[in-house]
Amino acid sequence: MTGSTHDSSGRTTHDVSRMTRLLIPPWRTSASIILRLEGLVVMLGAVAAFQVLDGSWGFFALLFLAPDLFMLGYLRGPKVGAWIYNFAHTYSTPAALGVWWFVTPELDLLPIAAIWTAHIGLDRALGLGLKEVTGFKDTHLQRV
Repeated sequence: MTGSTHDSSGRTTHDVSRMTRLLIPPWRTSASIILRLEGLVVMLGAVAAFQVLDGSWGFFALLFLAPDLFMLGYLRGPKVGAWIYNFAHTYSTPAALGVWWFVTPELDLLPIAAIWTAHIGLDRALGLGLKEVTGFKDTHLQRV
């Protein structure tokens, strides 16, 4: 039986960690659920902020998937690709854009920061995390 071994007395023992991995997918752990819910809350908050900023929903639709263009960094290899992709998919990047708006308020950067944050929040809610240098499918939340 796969996942089973026999101890010195001949009794069958089961590899509990292997069975747990098979029965409980990684996205069902409590930490993963919390991170997914956090992403959902961030996304909803960013969409609400965009609404309050009176942004154009056509503009929102146009830019919502723009951060995914950073996956083109993978054309330079997994290490460079992960770094470039993660730069666009960490909350600190749109937050820095928001801070830049305070320095240069004539540029209307807050709606862009809200769209960007909503995109990242949705990715996290779907279980799509920051990429590991081992490959595009390896993320800090799970293997996709």
